[in-house]
Amino acid sequence: MRLVFAGTPAPAVPSLERLVGHGDHEVVGVVTRPDAPLGRKRVLTPSPVAAAAEAHGLPVVKAARLDEEATARIEALRPDLGVIVAYGGLVREPLLSTPRLGWINLHFSVLPSWRGAAPVQHAIIADDAELGASVFQLVPELDAGDVFAARSWPNDAGLTAGAALEMLADRGADLLAEVVDGLAAGTARAVPQVGEPSLAPKLAIEDGRLDWRLGARAVLARFRGTTPEPGAWTTLGGERLKVLEARPVDSVEAIAPLSAGELRPERRRVLVGTADAPIELVRVQPAGKGAMAAADWGRGLAESLRTLE
Repeated sequence: MRLVFAGTPAPAVPSLERLVGHGDHEVVGVVTRPDAPLGRKRVLTPSPVAAAAEAHGLPVVKAARLDEEATARIEALRPDLGVIVAYGGLVREPLLSTPRLGWINLHFSVLPSWRGAAPVQHAIIADDAELGASVFQLVPELDAGDVFAARSWPNDAGLTAGAALEMLADRGADLLAEVVDGLAAGTARAVPQVGEPSLAPKLAIEDGRLDWRLGARAVLARFRGTTPEPGAWTTLGGERLKVLEARPVDSVEAIAPLSAGELRPERRRVLVGTADAPIELVRVQPAGKGAMAAADWGRGLAESLRTLE
């Protein structure tokens, strides 16, 4: 089959790599968002998908919106199937019906749970028991199409959203390739989504704020779900403190109780209280400074600054 692939960030790259040269399929074009300014010098940089496509010598369509011009360029490629993984824009008619078999989407949740732009982050914040991936038929309504295949894996308590997304990107690429093969063979069958949908909108900076009034499990779930983006943080003395690494305390029996948000710097670690058990801050980044070990940061704290807000 002739495939058009649409995607932008790094989690979409494993799917593109999996489809290039796979079976009798041919990726005839790649659609991605335009180069974006990155780094302190704001250098225009191709998206990870664009870089991967160019490495394989594939034609690339860079488009901020899938408008008439982008649609015409995609239509000229004569695709049998469109494949989309985290492109970052909506596919509407007439582009939706341009490929003979329409478009399929790899989404990083078991639908209808967590429809939207940040399914992995929301699933981890909610402390779901499992994370997953689905391949579904793209329709005008957000993430609502019939599902060809879905798979789930345990939500490892140590995984941040970044690590979980990397894992799901790799495993989801295999799931996607299976569905593409099934569509080519005429054996793939999609079924309607069952259950009440939950929504996963893009996270804002405020979503990364840690609430120490909650229990340790909930605090750590939000930390993991917002790491690395948009980033977990709290405030101390009115200034923002980024929390780059945190973990549960192995044993709390011998630890004197800490009130919610109370800091206890020790020689080799820094503990902070929650509604039930303390957690350990491992790496932090104070305002205006670089990342550092929390134990080093804690040794310089004034006695008056011992409560996170």
